Amino acid sequence: QVQLVESGGGLVQAGGSLRLSCAASGTIFSNLAMGWHRQAPGKQRELVAAITRRGGITKYADSVKGRFTISRDDAKNTVYLQMNSLKPEDTALYYCNAQYVSTGYVFPAEGRQGYWGQGTQVTVSS
Repeated sequence: QVQLVESGGGLVQAGGSLRLSCAASGTIFSNLAMGWHRQAPGKQRELVAAITRRGGITKYADSVKGRFTISRDDAKNTVYLQMNSLKPEDTALYYCNAQYVSTGYVFPAEGRQGYWGQGTQVTVSS
């Protein structure tokens, strides 16, 4: 059973930075493609960033390109989301997602597949 635990959320002023972490257990981490999603009140959950399990290939939502960076450390079974130049519209509950994928260079599938953490709140004040 894959377990994911997010941390690193908090309250920050606009323009500030936060780094989220998601620690995985119960599996071989290098077999997982990983993603970060977020959900703001009254809005649908959206994909923020994703990373393949091999090669470290990444993709981002247009709204965070150039500001957020996803990375992974397989030795620590952890995926990170470095968030810079934060804006009030980045305020949301951020979730980590993990999916088993058959090949190394694919992203997690869209939707609610795979395993999810409990979320960590990010609040950006103006």
